[in-house]
Amino acid sequence: MDLGLKGRVAIVTGSSRGMGRAIAQAFAEEGAQLVMMARTESVLQAAAEEIHKTTAVNPLVIPGDVTNPEDIQRLVQTTLDRLGRIDILVCNSGGPPSKPFGEVTDDEWQTYLNLNLLSFIRLARAVIPTMKEQRWGRILNLTSVSVKQPIAGLVLSNVARLGVVGLTKSLANELAPYNILVNNVCPGYVRTDRVIDLAETIAAREKKTPEEVLRSYETDIPLGRMGTPEEIASVFVFLASERASYITGVSLHVDGGFVRGVF
Repeated sequence: MDLGLKGRVAIVTGSSRGMGRAIAQAFAEEGAQLVMMARTESVLQAAAEEIHKTTAVNPLVIPGDVTNPEDIQRLVQTTLDRLGRIDILVCNSGGPPSKPFGEVTDDEWQTYLNLNLLSFIRLARAVIPTMKEQRWGRILNLTSVSVKQPIAGLVLSNVARLGVVGLTKSLANELAPYNILVNNVCPGYVRTDRVIDLAETIAAREKKTPEEVLRSYETDIPLGRMGTPEEIASVFVFLASERASYITGVSLHVDGGFVRGVF
């Protein structure tokens, strides 16, 4: 199936590892002109070189921190200067730690709302003008299944990610006349370094082994396993494509059946 992404300019933040890395790879495999951003330059450059080896795409690498407004402006301006347009924005950032509500400080609320909500607001605001001029665009946010079914111990994530849902619905309505589609992808449990780190934190708190915690996740998933980053990435390239041209304002959970609710 031709998804019509060849030559499209796609920015993927947090693209040095995990799901962001898999999303970047998937866009490159579809022939998109890829722009990659993450904080650690050496890891980001290594990921870009591997993508270049396995595809015909040579990514534009722009190290930076999505919590820094100046880095966001530099990301967008450099992309426009080098590639002339921005068609697709994938907003992805690291997740907050696992903590009970009573232990979360004001500083932590500010830090992780900045990371998981304000960064998405600033990224969208930076690319919307050029997408409006083009009258074509895709803004895709990597959130979490917690926006459908809050996850115990992840109150920071539960709150910040729901803010992104409100942003997405608002922007989808406002930007539809410009043929700019805005959607969320909400992964369930995916075997990444972050999920393993969270399992280790929970295991220490509950006096279990990390493997016991990971197995408990799988028990709650009807498909009986965690997802892979590549499975999440496939949803992103579909939603960015012309094949998804009538989908906007949705929060699509990709979770192996984890969410039990009807909606």
